[in-house]
Amino acid sequence: MKVIPIQPVPAGEGEFQSLYESHRKIYPREATGRFARWRWVFVWLTQAVFYGLPWLQWGERQAVLFDLAARRFYLFGYVLYPQDFIYLTGLLIVSALSLFLFTAVAGRLWCGFSCPQTVYTEMFLWIERKVEGSRSLRQKLDQGPFTLEKLVKKTCKHVLWLALALWTGFTFVGYFTPIGDLALEFLQARMSSWEVFWALFYGVATYGNAGFLREQVCKYMCPYARFQSAMFDRDTLIVSYDASRGEPRGTRGRRDDLTAKNLGSCIDCSLCVQVCPTGIDIRKGLQYECISCAACVDVCDSVMDKMRYPRGLIRFTTENALRDRITGSALLRRVLRPRVLVYALILLLLSMTLAISLAVRTPLKVDVVRDRAALARIVSGGRIENVYRLQVMNATEELQHYRIRVDGLPGLVVAAGEETVVGPAESRWVPVRLQLPDGSAPGGSHPIHFRVGTDSGEAEVREKSVFIVPR
Repeated sequence: MKVIPIQPVPAGEGEFQSLYESHRKIYPREATGRFARWRWVFVWLTQAVFYGLPWLQWGERQAVLFDLAARRFYLFGYVLYPQDFIYLTGLLIVSALSLFLFTAVAGRLWCGFSCPQTVYTEMFLWIERKVEGSRSLRQKLDQGPFTLEKLVKKTCKHVLWLALALWTGFTFVGYFTPIGDLALEFLQARMSSWEVFWALFYGVATYGNAGFLREQVCKYMCPYARFQSAMFDRDTLIVSYDASRGEPRGTRGRRDDLTAKNLGSCIDCSLCVQVCPTGIDIRKGLQYECISCAACVDVCDSVMDKMRYPRGLIRFTTENALRDRITGSALLRRVLRPRVLVYALILLLLSMTLAISLAVRTPLKVDVVRDRAALARIVSGGRIENVYRLQVMNATEELQHYRIRVDGLPGLVVAAGEETVVGPAESRWVPVRLQLPDGSAPGGSHPIHFRVGTDSGEAEVREKSVFIVPR
């Protein structure tokens, strides 16, 4: 088979047209309205949690700290070990089901109001507007010649962007290193190499994604934009343009008779396109680039108010509601369909199970490791001895005294290592020697259980192992 290479398409004498469209920078216009206010509520809420949580103290320690070096994770009053990985699995499952539920109800509402990419882009855009001005002024500045004013504004903007990005990276590392110690190390220039790397990595990622890539992350990099359609149906609330009311479009005066001019409510001002952070025209219908931020809803409602038309030409509604002209309580009943109720019930049950499991968990972990150097041996007194190493992990923040017992074979006793003391939120390896009278059990491997707990019985863990009797 002969392979014919694809050649660029000639566009004119001595030049060629690219097969790919070059990226056009989007200059989102600032929108005001109820949804814009809600977006800023979520910006303040999410960032207050992110930036403030590492500084919150719980007793004498950081309230939320993932201490990877010590393999301990502090979550307010809980101390978790790698053995508690099941709780992270449960949290991820709950998060995935929450995403399915929210998407089935109202599409990409998460993307438009709470996604970190959206939140940081909103913050970086706010800085850009304060330094460079409105949409038209920013366009004029970028397209104009290089001047001192342009240099000063661009430098100021990028310095503020970098400061916010590095603060974000520093805060991120503060979840893995006590942030008070980290701040002191930073001031004294004593941060370790891994702390510097991750602070810079996260900071540069924030600077690049929110400052330059912006809508490209949502359109080309985020997988959610690609598989969201699998979770949509015709009763999902999405940002929609009411074409039956808006068409035909056209300019007109405020007092013009729409019937006489054969016009719809849309005045074709294109403000809905100008405020869109991904640069789409919502009037073309549902598009995967739409992140449901509802900026177009706010600006269209303001135009409708000026024209003295009813609001809602662009609004949150469903495809079925647009087709059948459904509104109010009937629309709500269609949104709360069986699929949504099943998602909500499963999510509620899993969340309750996870919360109850965490509340009643035993604050003690035990791992049993056999001494493989000597599986079994005969010691003085004609007794068979097996040696074990027990890792006892105290998941409380108080000093604990633990007693080690064993059962499973008649006459089996703990010859050494019966008691141990473990400090607050610490783990300790304890050597334990078990002895059994010779001849009291046949040769081979016998299942046994270690019972480790406090004398009061508030916490006790059973771990199985085996006792070897030589043949």
